[in-house]
Amino acid sequence: YVQLVESGGGSVQAGGSLRLSCIASGSSAAYNYMGWFRQAPGKEREGVAAIGTSSDSPTYADSAKGRFTISQDNAKKTVYLQMNRLEPEDTAMYYCAVGLVGQSVLDVDEYTYWGLGTQVTVSS
Repeated sequence: YVQLVESGGGSVQAGGSLRLSCIASGSSAAYNYMGWFRQAPGKEREGVAAIGTSSDSPTYADSAKGRFTISQDNAKKTVYLQMNRLEPEDTAMYYCAVGLVGQSVLDVDEYTYWGLGTQVTVSS
């Protein structure tokens, strides 16, 4: 079992930045990827970025490329999402998740354990 706790959400104006953090507790053997997902009201949850715990290789959704950076601190079992040049369209609940992931590293169904989320609101 893995428990995840996100932090760092908030309200910013368009063009601003936020840094999300997610701390995992439990067995790190239960996952090989850590990911960030988001869900806006009335929309499906979507993958934003993911990183392999061993490979340290990041993958980004098109909406995140060039603006967001995912990173990890394996010793602290923590994954970060640095979000720059935020846009109102980025407004959503952001979730951290981990799992034993195959090829589809931004697929919601690949992830087993989820945090409760942290709200990000971007105003124009």
